[in-house]
Amino acid sequence: MSQAAKLLRELIALPSVNPAFLPPGDPRAGEQRVADFLAAITARAGLDVEVQEVFPLRANLLARLAPWGKTRQRILLAPHLDTVGGESPEIFRPREKHGRLHGRGACDTKGSVAAMLTALTELARSARRPGQTEIVFAGLADEENGQGGSRALVAKGFKADLAIVGEPTRLQIVTAHKGDLWLQLERRGKAAHGARPELGRNAVHAMARIVDLFETDYATALRKRAHPLLGHPTINVGSIAGGSQPNIVPDRCRISIDRRTIPGETEARVRREIQSLLRKHKLSAKLLNVRNAPCPPLETNSKLPLVKQFLANVGQAKPIGADYFCDAAVLAGGGIPSVVFGPGDIAQAHTADEWISLRQLEQGTRMLLRFLQSLP
Repeated sequence: MSQAAKLLRELIALPSVNPAFLPPGDPRAGEQRVADFLAAITARAGLDVEVQEVFPLRANLLARLAPWGKTRQRILLAPHLDTVGGESPEIFRPREKHGRLHGRGACDTKGSVAAMLTALTELARSARRPGQTEIVFAGLADEENGQGGSRALVAKGFKADLAIVGEPTRLQIVTAHKGDLWLQLERRGKAAHGARPELGRNAVHAMARIVDLFETDYATALRKRAHPLLGHPTINVGSIAGGSQPNIVPDRCRISIDRRTIPGETEARVRREIQSLLRKHKLSAKLLNVRNAPCPPLETNSKLPLVKQFLANVGQAKPIGADYFCDAAVLAGGGIPSVVFGPGDIAQAHTADEWISLRQLEQGTRMLLRFLQSLP
């Protein structure tokens, strides 16, 4: 078994479920056990190790490989350590079958952790270690919920000339991804007895008109916008709640929406757009925030020298885009040019039987090592 595959098996067996998806006190919660495990590995490899607390008992792990000479540039390798949850304990037991390794986090993103860290530790032992480039591995906390790890790194003023953010991209370099805006809309009505509904105002009925408007006219209008790598923005009404029992006219109804944005769209613009749409159709609802921190889209110039070098090194003619949101946009917002790259397929992420191709894991490790060895 290769070093990357062996490391990935060990990582899968160490649960690191984001606490947002578990009840308080669940033993599977948090990234700390994985961070501690990786800290020991990187220290043995001779890397400088730093633990950066993000939340109590939850930290980013930073491992630095210094160049032989004076540092002239810095590369950041940035996968995340947390995973989503799952009901079956079997998902935390690595299982190999037909050239695939199964288990929670296999592709999202412990596969990237294993590939990046294996490449970095091999580089540390190699005679082809860069002379002027510092390479930093940052295992980030909390990507699956609030991106607390990447936000903390940026808040502390960390800078790099390029960040390679580990996500399952099938070993394709992603330079643009969509943003993600969660909003809630609340509609108030007037309660009345179900026997006399004409005495009330049905908030569910009013909200149903808004849902229909979003899923038809608004969705159609969004399809007319286009980005060369990302296509069009989208809207999804993901939940609706209102009323208490059948014989009471509901006086309140609330929906939650997921609005995926493309570069050029801001939260303020989306909010104005929704409010204008409601006014145009003589509808009204109170617009609420769900997330405090913005999740903007990513767009990194593929002509930047390091991005061009990475593309050429992996043999990719043009970059691609991704529909999902990740830490890359947060890092880019902090002034770090960022791309997304890693083994695995996003289609397998968050599934009950998550897996990664071991062949792709090895290929990704070699690609990363070759790029790092090409740096000055």
